[in-house]
Order: sequence, then structure tokens, then C-alpha cells
Amino acid sequence: MTPKTLLVVYHTMTGGTEQMAQAAVEGARDEPGVHVRLLRAPEAQPQDVLGADGYVFATPENLAAMAGLMKDFFDRCYYAALDRVSGRPYAVLVCAGSDGQNAARQIDRIATGWRLRAVAPALIVCTHAQTPEDIARRKQIGGADLARCRELGGALAAGLALGVY
Repeated sequence: MTPKTLLVVYHTMTGGTEQMAQAAVEGARDEPGVHVRLLRAPEAQPQDVLGADGYVFATPENLAAMAGLMKDFFDRCYYAALDRVSGRPYAVLVCAGSDGQNAARQIDRIATGWRLRAVAPALIVCTHAQTPEDIARRKQIGGADLARCRELGGALAAGLALGVY
């Protein structure tokens, strides 16, 4: 059987989203038969999207939206992947200061255009950062939240390995 590839694309400025993405990668790497690739959003290219069998998109919530560099990733890759990735599974991670729902909704709308299949509800970790100092401060994601990210990565990778997706 040909190994499957899980692509994790993320952006971070204060480290929270990177910790979440790394945890998802750790969980996914425990699954034999799945190659896991972790790319920062500015590095990810259309061929990376086309070469993957499943995806985790991880973004901070910035001004009640996905991060601009995540939007840039989707802008650069959208049309090259359109009608070429239909049915592939994806999941969303959001590191939020308040609720993160709009950032998740934005990614879900793009994924709908690509006709991807959501395999889990968006996993949103709220840091409650509300002051300029707290927003800019380096984030530390708690162990329970990182465990949820690991489980999501592991479950997505297991589904790919088993041919469920």
C-alpha cells in the first residue's frame, strides 16, 4: 500500500498555534504508513497541497479572522488545487484570544470550495488574551489542549492509513 501524506500548514506569531500544530504532528507521526509534513504558511505551495492526502490547517485568530499569512496561503494555492483535491479530509486548529469561531468558519468556507471533507469540528484553544500586552506575549498552550491536538492529528492519520478517508 502506498503511504499517505498528511500536510499540516500553520502560521504563528506568538507560538501558540505552532505548539498546537506540532502536537497534531506528534499524534499523526505515531501512525505507521503516514508521512507527515509540517509547513509554515508562507512556505506551503500548490504542489504541497496537491501532493497530500489530508490536511490540518492551523491559524491564530487575528482581529476575529484567520491570520493574514494563512489567507495568503489559501490565495496562492486555491485555484491550482480547485477540482483536484475534492473529498480529501481536513481538520482545523485555531489559537484564539476570544472565541475563534470566525477564523474557523473562514477556513471551512475555503475548504468547502475545494470540496474537502471536515473530519472533526474545529479545535479552538482560547488563550483569553485581550490586552495589547497579552496578545503580543509568547503563548504557552496547556497540556490538556495539546493532548486534544495530538488526538486530532492521530485520528486523522489513522483514518488516512486505514483508507477511511
